[in-house]
Amino acid sequence: MHLRVPLKELNSRIERFRKQMDNDNPAWEITTVFSKINLYYFTGTMQEGVLFIPRQNEAVFWVRRSYERAAEESLFPVIKPMESYRDAAVTMKNLPDTVYLEKEIVPIGMLQRFQKYFPFTVIEAADPQISKVRSIKSGYELALMEQSGKIHQRVTEELVPGLLREGMSELEFFTDLYSVLIHEGHHGVARFGMFDTESILGQIAFGESSIYPTSFNGPGGNYGISPAVPIHGSRNRKLRKGDLVFVDIGCGVEGYHTDKTMTYMFGESLNDEAIKIHLQCVEIQNNVAAMLKPGSIPSVIYNEILGVLDQGFLENFMGFGSRKVKFLGHGIGLTIDEMPVIANGFDEPIQEGMVFAVEPKKGIPHVGMVGIENTFIVTPSGGRNITGDHPGLIKVY
Repeated sequence: MHLRVPLKELNSRIERFRKQMDNDNPAWEITTVFSKINLYYFTGTMQEGVLFIPRQNEAVFWVRRSYERAAEESLFPVIKPMESYRDAAVTMKNLPDTVYLEKEIVPIGMLQRFQKYFPFTVIEAADPQISKVRSIKSGYELALMEQSGKIHQRVTEELVPGLLREGMSELEFFTDLYSVLIHEGHHGVARFGMFDTESILGQIAFGESSIYPTSFNGPGGNYGISPAVPIHGSRNRKLRKGDLVFVDIGCGVEGYHTDKTMTYMFGESLNDEAIKIHLQCVEIQNNVAAMLKPGSIPSVIYNEILGVLDQGFLENFMGFGSRKVKFLGHGIGLTIDEMPVIANGFDEPIQEGMVFAVEPKKGIPHVGMVGIENTFIVTPSGGRNITGDHPGLIKVY
């Protein structure tokens, strides 16, 4: 039997969401949830269906497939079977004219099929409120993330050096690393909220591959398998003496992720300038982590950190060339990329229980992407690292 999300946990999430909706949208009457990640958050199962969260009455999860599995693995109080939205419509009558839903996620075709049986006319977004509720982790969630962090630390800091061998391809390294992570307890995927983003682990690259252009909204890069599958790693890029090895991967337990980047020097040391730049990135990470206290403002942290960096360092900082990202870190939980983000535009105070991945990195021509990333829980004394404190550039020779 799999671990089931406690009923107390599920009830708390629904009630916190209602309070957030009351605060942000006082006139709201009902929200519908379709995406499997949010369904898991609120019900404890990822089965296909729709969750109705009314302002006053009991929330109901209508499941198309598989009702039997949902009933077995979820402690959610009201789960009902349906063959189509028509079945739910028979019971869920008189929906208000305005319905809140996940506008960032629900496809137009699905919405049109839903509206065939629920003919509301005004669609409002519930995404911001769901994100706000999910951003503050409970003790139950934090415990799972800490388990993930221990796996992350052990694999990247202790086991990866034993996997690296001269002449292996990026893709061979990827498959070996994936196998080790699964053996150690990783749940097997790295989920993202970004539209149409695929990943199993993250970015794994040797040398200059780590600054190769990519559509992924992060500072690093890699060649990938092909234009059709521009992820995982190249079959052709082989590990050579003197290479920087860049490993930016997610890990997870029971759906909850941590994010970590670790670097290695294979065969021989990088040049002194590259090492100096890397260590400055580590210092930036530590400075950001010290600011991760309740009441701190993400945009203020971002600007304070960037404000003291000289123009020379800012060149190729958080990316390479024109492909730079405008953040220093991001929330993390059921997806790698959650709210809030340590960037301009995020002006609401950080709260205790939030978790951030902090990732200062800098691209170096002919070397690759140096820098670091770890996952931190917000506490009154600053961010508490749960993925290990090794500064990186681990020697493998």
